[in-house]
Amino acid sequence: MKIAAITPHLLRHRLETEEQFQSSFSTFTDRWACLVEITCEDGTIGWGECLGPSRTIAAAVEEIAPLLIGRDPREVERLWGEVYAAIRDQGRSGPQFSALSGIDIALWDICGKAYGQPVHRLLGGAWRREVQAYATGGFRPVTGEHHARVLEEVAGYVRQGFSAVKIKIGYDAREDAELIRAVRARIGPGVRLMIDANHGYDAVEAAWLGRAVADCDIHWFEEPVVPEALGAYAELKRAQPLALAAGETWSGRHEFARPIAERVVEILQPDLCGCGGFTEFRKIVAMAETAGLRVVPHVWGSGVAVAAALQAIAALPPIPKRHAAAPVMLEFDRTPNPWRMDILARPIEHQRGIAAVPEGAGLGIEVNRAKVLAWSPDP
Repeated sequence: MKIAAITPHLLRHRLETEEQFQSSFSTFTDRWACLVEITCEDGTIGWGECLGPSRTIAAAVEEIAPLLIGRDPREVERLWGEVYAAIRDQGRSGPQFSALSGIDIALWDICGKAYGQPVHRLLGGAWRREVQAYATGGFRPVTGEHHARVLEEVAGYVRQGFSAVKIKIGYDAREDAELIRAVRARIGPGVRLMIDANHGYDAVEAAWLGRAVADCDIHWFEEPVVPEALGAYAELKRAQPLALAAGETWSGRHEFARPIAERVVEILQPDLCGCGGFTEFRKIVAMAETAGLRVVPHVWGSGVAVAAALQAIAALPPIPKRHAAAPVMLEFDRTPNPWRMDILARPIEHQRGIAAVPEGAGLGIEVNRAKVLAWSPDP
């Protein structure tokens, strides 16, 4: 078995004005993604996905591809190491590392298909066959009243059966505190509530907010400050009572090593599509487990990213009983995105807030290549 071709695919959809939304630092007018398709000489195909600026990452995939053509895709660890050695000087994070992440996911998909096993079995076996999903949404709309729309949105998630939701903050700390209180009142005490600032505050604002909403039963406070400010994270752990979460923009075990060693957060959120794929993810998990930290992967993209996350979550070691009230969860993006599941022959859906782990070989999904091409932007 040898690799014959590695092809990046861009997905794009322009959102209608009323669908557009904002985080603390950006406006989403389009939905973009970069998928990776690896074809072997025997016809086996593997799919992966990359996190980040899609066009730049697609170029990085094309630059890396010649290093892997003609190689055995089952030698995943060796191939990862050789590619990383080739890109190390400028590729320890950023587009090249995301490209490596998507390639790695596709290689694991091929391995699973080659051995007729789901990826979670190659990772050591499934601790769980289904996962509680939490609904991610609550962004600031580009048009319309912010708070009223978020309140109706989260109420809809509860009606759909989600027992955990995450909203976006990081705009104005005092207004955000009002929104958090209103959301908690709307969804009631039985639904987990997470808040994500997308690093929109400085340490002073974040500390104030954490104290201001301490009585709202917040499950975690995600990315309160910029990801490189590890000292600020450590300060926030002392200055406010909420559990801190971060890691979606940290690349690989080397970037995770210091946050883990210094225990600046309680919850680590590596994204398989940006942290190095399955090969690096399992090393991050081993480091986190040794330090007694929880891992709840970040997920943002297509059904390929969701399937990869489910395979990884299935194999996560169980949380100690003392943390039984804090289950492993799947991030389930609910923002407008028509190609998210359209590219899969069988979309991954939730049933009353629960998502089943795909049991087919590899990622356990069938990607509809025609749909991928249909959602690709014109050259």
